[in-house]
Amino acid sequence: MTMRIFVSSDAGAVAVGADDVARALEQAAIKSGIAVEIVRTGSRGLYWLEPMIEVATSQGRVAFGPVSAADAASVFDAMTAGSPHPLRLGLTEEIPWLKRQTRLTFARCGVIDPRSVGDYRAHDGYKGLERALTLTSDEILADVTASGLRGRGGAGFPTGIKWKTVAQASADRKYIVCNADEGDSGTFADRMIMEGDPFVVIEGMTIAGIAVGATKGYIYIRSEYPHAVAAMNAAITAARRTGYLGERIVGSNHTFDLEVRVGAGAYVCGEETSLLESLEGRRGIVRAKPPLPAHKGLFGRPTVINNVLSFAAIPFILAGGAKAYADFGMGRSRGTMPIQLAGNIRHGGLFETAFGVTLGELVDDIGGGTFTGRPVRAVQVGGPLGAYFPRALFDTPFDYEAFAARDGLIGHGGIVVFDDSVDMAKQARFAMEFCAVESCGKCTPCRIGSTRGVETIDKIIRGERTSENLAVVEDLCNTMKFGSLCALGGFTPYPVMSALKHFREDFGPAPATLQAAE
Repeated sequence: MTMRIFVSSDAGAVAVGADDVARALEQAAIKSGIAVEIVRTGSRGLYWLEPMIEVATSQGRVAFGPVSAADAASVFDAMTAGSPHPLRLGLTEEIPWLKRQTRLTFARCGVIDPRSVGDYRAHDGYKGLERALTLTSDEILADVTASGLRGRGGAGFPTGIKWKTVAQASADRKYIVCNADEGDSGTFADRMIMEGDPFVVIEGMTIAGIAVGATKGYIYIRSEYPHAVAAMNAAITAARRTGYLGERIVGSNHTFDLEVRVGAGAYVCGEETSLLESLEGRRGIVRAKPPLPAHKGLFGRPTVINNVLSFAAIPFILAGGAKAYADFGMGRSRGTMPIQLAGNIRHGGLFETAFGVTLGELVDDIGGGTFTGRPVRAVQVGGPLGAYFPRALFDTPFDYEAFAARDGLIGHGGIVVFDDSVDMAKQARFAMEFCAVESCGKCTPCRIGSTRGVETIDKIIRGERTSENLAVVEDLCNTMKFGSLCALGGFTPYPVMSALKHFREDFGPAPATLQAAE
């Protein structure tokens, strides 16, 4: 009987030697004369244990990690003999960090072969599409709306409303666009799902096409994700070959096909209208709204633009029903959120759970505190444009409205942890510098405001007229927040103002306007 060993081909695992481990395991198998099949999967998301390898047993998969190429021979011996090993983690599904998650979107990630349609179907893949093909457009839209799904890219706009707008638009052609330009610091969920379960994205986009009457879709992936590009292209080819893309999808009257397009490295192309400009072959510059992309999007046609995770949530909703998804979460934040723990943290990785878990639970309990062992001083949630939260706000539940009430953002669900050695004045400067570098240049508040922001914070750091310059920074932030065309300039004030509000001691004496506000 052939032994099945599972080794991640996820870029995060490959970066720490997964390919070398796979080769070393092959050599160990050849040397022992034991028949082995090595399946390259995605990652389970426990990145501090990568390369984490698994072996199929009669009790279930058993995990070992982190495994180096030098460990491979001894680990292989332990696998074949069923004997103890220092790197043995036990049954994968019983690992506490994994067991306490609610994996709806990431249920198959790290489990299946991401290039096999058969493996995807064997793990409940395409059940959502099968049901969608039995429903009318209105019935699909009703399910998506009732699920409470909101855009997972950062804006949190209700997905059902967006789809319904496109469905009701009159046009000779409509498009589905997947925004996979994941550029936020501390985020990797889009990459993980594309590399580990690409068919779930394809299935979600196909269902969207059927719902709104679109026959063509594009996946816009950032150029820094070559592994994801390769995985999505391979999956699209496999889906076409097996009848899940192209004309008459699995014998139905529906047609839908997909294409991958690769970005050129501009952060601003994560903004939907800049992405459309780039997709059409032009420089990525923000479009003024209205018209909305739902009315006039790609090539001037009605377009659904959603994040990777939004599309990846759709198959579960259609297969299990809207209520099954909406039963998770709190308030208007329904379902689960794949939260990405990064930065100075002991247990970095992807943790999918229902909305409502507190920031303190995520950082201290699930994340295990800082990697350095020093006290946590600040946590940035929502990427480089997210607010910095101090420990005093760790009781904030992970919920769109709860974060907004405290001048924060959930964004794409990335959490970056900083210990007590961080200089928050420098972090505020970085936010302005990042905006200045990445600005498309179309609007003055973003283009000029961020540049003046860097210069002014430099003066504060040098101790020049600190109070007056802090007042200038506050004024710049208000101008950028309310005058910028898109979220790049509009959200840059969040990290700057939160650093000023919660970590004032790093900036010197406060101006009277800020003291009065408190």
